[in-house]
Amino acid sequence: MTVLEELDYIKDSKKDVARDARVSIRAMEDLLHDASPENMVAGVSMVGMGAGETAPTGSLSIYTDLGMAQSQQVFTSNENDNRIINVALHLQKANAPQQVVLVTKDLNMRLKAKGAGLAHVEDYRTDQLISDIKYLSRGFHRFEGNFWDKVKSVDSRTEGRDTIHTIPKAMLPEAYINEFLLDESNDFAGLVEAINGDSLEVLDLGYERLMGRHAWGITPKNIGQAMALHALLDPHIDLVILTGPAGSGKTLLALAAALEMVVERNMYDKIIVTRSTPEIAESIGFLPGTEEEKMLPWLAAITDSLEVLHKHDENVKGSMNYIMEKANIQYKSVNFMRGRSIQNSIVILDESQNLTASQLKTIITRCGEGTKIIVGGNLAQIDSNYLSAVTSGLTYLVEKFKDFSGSATLNLDGVVRSRLASFAEENL
Repeated sequence: MTVLEELDYIKDSKKDVARDARVSIRAMEDLLHDASPENMVAGVSMVGMGAGETAPTGSLSIYTDLGMAQSQQVFTSNENDNRIINVALHLQKANAPQQVVLVTKDLNMRLKAKGAGLAHVEDYRTDQLISDIKYLSRGFHRFEGNFWDKVKSVDSRTEGRDTIHTIPKAMLPEAYINEFLLDESNDFAGLVEAINGDSLEVLDLGYERLMGRHAWGITPKNIGQAMALHALLDPHIDLVILTGPAGSGKTLLALAAALEMVVERNMYDKIIVTRSTPEIAESIGFLPGTEEEKMLPWLAAITDSLEVLHKHDENVKGSMNYIMEKANIQYKSVNFMRGRSIQNSIVILDESQNLTASQLKTIITRCGEGTKIIVGGNLAQIDSNYLSAVTSGLTYLVEKFKDFSGSATLNLDGVVRSRLASFAEENL
């Protein structure tokens, strides 16, 4: 009953969690609307509420914790968490030896429940595709030693200026399309273009040629940036996901590649820049102006990157204004993305680690014909109260799209901003 009260309390809030609360309430109403009070206490079967392996097989009952005698209560204070733990402890005692499990994402509540004597306490894990972000796909695989020393059989062919090698899949059983391949000799660099049964088709990029890529006057400072730039400039890749620490070049590379494709190559009509807007400190209050003017403080990273790209120009501010108009750069709020249809554009979604999977789905499904989306984020800097690194929408995106042939993921692990940023990233 206390859980229902908490859902009722948050269902009308302006935060994203309110939508989840309403979905939960509606799901329970669909199941319980014909149940009698006696059936609700005994439990109503959830069979048929879903399909597949994850379909529920148990039953749902609502326990009236307010009717518990005080002698049965371990906690006497009337806080919601304590009332829920009291019920769990009572059920554990009344239903022994049957296992009773308390499931909650509240870490402090899990500690209190264990301390009070509850034998089984678990985190809610169905929103976690991986247990730790160290297992997150990095977008590339580095072979030990020299790549060609490990190749026992290979068929090579040329298509125009490209060379494609067909190698046994046994060399990399977990390979996926658009995964980069490197070796320790810094000689070979390739890209998995296709997977056919027991073989992989690998596009030979060449390490030096990959490092020679450039966009809008920017050249890569390490192989991670070179791979990212290749994916960003590839017209066959519709979604590029860039993860990594602050200073690894995610925003700068995304903007440079976008300007190159919009202004120089005329491949797209405009650049739309957006990001989530959680604050890391106290709010400064309402911001004046239009939607774009309100978004300027949030998207200062983009204007900072524009300054870097044009710092050698005679009139930096004039160049920035000219390029923003020429490339049709638009600053938009994530809040107003629903319902839009974005055609033939480049969408740069910055700071995406603070978005949920459903929010990211809303934005990606707005992308129409001929649109490329670049998603960047740092999983070590999450400001949302309801997300962690393993439950972030960015983590979901990386894992769900790694097998999609129209996407590429790159984890940029080299901080190139300054020695100060490098030290802070490693020691703070």
